[in-house]
Amino acid sequence: MTAERWTDAAVRVVLLEGFELRLDGEVVDLPLGAQRLIAFLALHNRPLQRRFVANSLWLDSNEERAGANLRSALWRLHQGGRPVVDARGSHLRLLPDVAVDLHDAAGRARRMLSDDEEEPLEPFDIVGLGDVLPDWYEDWILVERERFRQLRLHALEALCDRMTVAGRYAQAVEAGLGAVAGEPLRESAHRSLIRAYLAEGNVGEAIRQYRVCERLLHDELGIEPSPMLRDVIAEVSAGAMRRIGDAVGDGVGDGFADASVMAT
Repeated sequence: MTAERWTDAAVRVVLLEGFELRLDGEVVDLPLGAQRLIAFLALHNRPLQRRFVANSLWLDSNEERAGANLRSALWRLHQGGRPVVDARGSHLRLLPDVAVDLHDAAGRARRMLSDDEEEPLEPFDIVGLGDVLPDWYEDWILVERERFRQLRLHALEALCDRMTVAGRYAQAVEAGLGAVAGEPLRESAHRSLIRAYLAEGNVGEAIRQYRVCERLLHDELGIEPSPMLRDVIAEVSAGAMRRIGDAVGDGVGDGFADASVMAT
């Protein structure tokens, strides 16, 4: 689903940062049972047997009661004046014209991970996106929440690396900071951000970010940065010494060089 598809849709389901059902831009007030039904169907994104839906959503009820709860939730949804769920036959699914923000966001993240150089890449497309239904704690949500969180973090790291290679350092840093904010203990996010700082010549920022990562890993997990990250910082030190040597060789640092000789 494209961004235009999401924006233009008359029926929209919001799962990121909380649940909403919007009809023509207006938020519809729904009981929790109906919210859970829509969220369950949206997360699975395929036709599901009625019995499976009922027994998954109302685990503490017997099969007869779970079925009655499902029928009640469907009836309440149909009172809204516009159909949202295709309830014909033995299976349930959201109607094809119902747009889901999670599907749109996941599609953008996957495009960021692709090798399609023609795809326009901008960190603001995904940096500010929140978690899937963060206030809900049911098992069927936890897996999908973590799935999208990992997809988003990998996409931000990939975008940071690609923007760095392309010389678009502001966008690279924005994407890297978004990845670090999404998971401060994720070393690969710090590594991508550090490389972006180095590429734009901000050695001090790179070293500061390394120290932040080092402290977080030590304080929260009792571990040290991996050799892979330490090697990046070792490259910083070697590169800084080469730049000083180049400056001295060009005559920029003649006074420094003379002073060094006199001190030996």
